[in-house]
Amino acid sequence: MDTDSLVTHVLAALALVITASWALGTLARRLRQPPVIGQLLAGIALGPSLLGLAPHGIYAALFPEEIKPVLTALAQVALALFLFAVGYELDLGQLRQRRAVTTVSLSGFALPMVMGAGLVVLLPGAFRSVNGGRPVDANFALYMAVALSITAVPVLASIIRDQGLAGSRPATIAMAAAGVIDVLSWPVLAVCLIGDGRDSLGDWLTRTGLLMAYVLVMVFAVRRLLVWWMNRPGSVLTDPVPVATALTLASAWATNALGLHVIFGALLAGVVMPRQRDGIPDSRVLRPLQETGSLLLPVFFTVSGLSVQLRELRLSDLLLLLALCVAAVAAKVAAGSLSARRGARLPWRDSVLVGVLLNTRGLTELIVLNVGLQAGLIGPRLYALLIIMALVTTAATGPLIRLLHPPTAAAEGAPAEPRADDGRTPNAQPGSSRAPGTGAEATPRPRKS
Repeated sequence: MDTDSLVTHVLAALALVITASWALGTLARRLRQPPVIGQLLAGIALGPSLLGLAPHGIYAALFPEEIKPVLTALAQVALALFLFAVGYELDLGQLRQRRAVTTVSLSGFALPMVMGAGLVVLLPGAFRSVNGGRPVDANFALYMAVALSITAVPVLASIIRDQGLAGSRPATIAMAAAGVIDVLSWPVLAVCLIGDGRDSLGDWLTRTGLLMAYVLVMVFAVRRLLVWWMNRPGSVLTDPVPVATALTLASAWATNALGLHVIFGALLAGVVMPRQRDGIPDSRVLRPLQETGSLLLPVFFTVSGLSVQLRELRLSDLLLLLALCVAAVAAKVAAGSLSARRGARLPWRDSVLVGVLLNTRGLTELIVLNVGLQAGLIGPRLYALLIIMALVTTAATGPLIRLLHPPTAAAEGAPAEPRADDGRTPNAQPGSSRAPGTGAEATPRPRKS
């Protein structure tokens, strides 16, 4: 395929991807589900599992093999920009929050980790079979532990707003705890990638040392350089957006070159990016990168869907899927409920609500699963099962919330809030921001603790 044909196919594929993602995302919102559910379903529908069944080679004509590397590259750029915004809004001070948040976050992280690793120990044969014979070792068990412990902060923020829970104590505790769980999960995932067993001990020590040195340079040298650069008086190069973009992509390249994934460099770039004097992220930096990443995120959903091979699943795989869903839901709900009851002394109904909110996985889970697939930690069949688990657990959050807190008649008859993607300002909490078009709401802008 020549360059002109390649460009033509990529443009047509992007138009189809963005349209399908927007349509199914809107449909999901009308069904009172997070748009990420519909967007991922759009990716699966455009993949070999559904569109691949169409006659006359329609799938091959729309998504020829030659354009898939281009779509993958665009998906990685989208992830890098989006994860920069997530890192920029991360409040590391949440690790020092009051007892309620600490108790809920540690329980909501540790118990699902134990359940995930425990499933591997109890069912090694099932995992070996569904994972294409890949080794079921300690590193794989640690990865499965992370996969079950994730809570998606952006999607959780969307659900809290859409369900009318913003400002309530259970929602506030769940959001803060989810942020801490994310902070704890990313380093563990990095350990999984470093210890994938493909390198010798010497190579492992070298990679670990280089990674630690890189983090130290970013935190103590690059951050200070950025503060000086951004605050130079009278400079014509004070626009922070090109600086933030270059920093994000360069940092993503660095961690990818170290054998990790682009998401770690992008997250780290967001963490070291200077904020305003009051500790709030600078909207001049946050909004452009957040909106650009969100615009391209449908490509990531499509690339994720192209890797889902539903036709390859077997009947025995469905039993493992059931075990994964039960373990994932039970661990999160139990951990959140019991810790909220004990640490925050919430009523039982509100305590269970905290556990249900922490069971939201969504976009962050998809990122973890794609990292595992690309690193060879999981194969296509297990990837498909975990994608379904993420969809089921995220889709169950809304109905469970309505079961615990049925909407009042007044709330049901109230006019809908304007949304950020229709050109109006959302009636949100002060300091909150939203990634338009993806349903992936960013976490409230944190202040210094």
